Amino acid sequence: MQNLKNKVVLITGASSGFGEDAALLFAKEGCKVVLAARRVDRLQALAEKIQNGGGEAIAIPVDITNPADAVDMVKSALDIYGQIDILFNNAGIGRVDWFENHSLDRDIAMLVQVNLTALMQVTRTVLPHMLKRREGHIINMSSVAGLIASPLITSYAASKHGARAFTDALRREVTPLGIKVSGIYPGPAATEFGQHIGKNKTFGSVRKTFNTRMTSAYVARRVLDVAKRPRRSLIIPWWFRVVTGFDTLFPFAVDWILFAFSKKNHKLD
Repeated sequence: MQNLKNKVVLITGASSGFGEDAALLFAKEGCKVVLAARRVDRLQALAEKIQNGGGEAIAIPVDITNPADAVDMVKSALDIYGQIDILFNNAGIGRVDWFENHSLDRDIAMLVQVNLTALMQVTRTVLPHMLKRREGHIINMSSVAGLIASPLITSYAASKHGARAFTDALRREVTPLGIKVSGIYPGPAATEFGQHIGKNKTFGSVRKTFNTRMTSAYVARRVLDVAKRPRRSLIIPWWFRVVTGFDTLFPFAVDWILFAFSKKNHKLD
């Protein structure tokens, strides 16, 4: 098991949800936490909360879709702490609706930019430092949508499938060089994220059916587990492994189920 005391952890999307809760847990473990996100007030409040609790944290406002911001963020972290031991790529956005209703700018271009391209850019900026030290751990927050492509989340699923492919390919590249790479694939969880993915009655009913009652704090605890005990991937809750396994082994059956779902619910005006 890895001892996390004095490790430097860089967290994107740290102003809420999994990122915020993970930051608090890493700080309790004695880590030096670098908080990165766009919402300055939320970052500063979180940094103060960690510091008031006896931990160490700094807030770096950043728009990760801007490559220059990503470079400045990593440079600031290295200038202050001299190293980055763990990169937790957590920033992400979503969209729920039938694909013809997705906007080209926000729901396709921006979504892919945040969930995939920016994740790759931030990782590419941190990686040379880790390779030089031959040490480090990259943890990418994905989703079960990166394992099962479902109706109503086409753009999101595409971005998360891309993130999964990137995570797997990178792991196979850099593991021999001392760098650990992990992917985390949670099902639905109660976070602020769910409030900004759009409204769709059909998806809402499906979400209730598959409501795992997972909290953000629970997912954050599992992120910490992965940092302590590195592994290639983690699907949570555990029974989603059965669902994803069924999709892999019997894709024709999943297609039949989802074809019936779309035929029943996809109404065209």
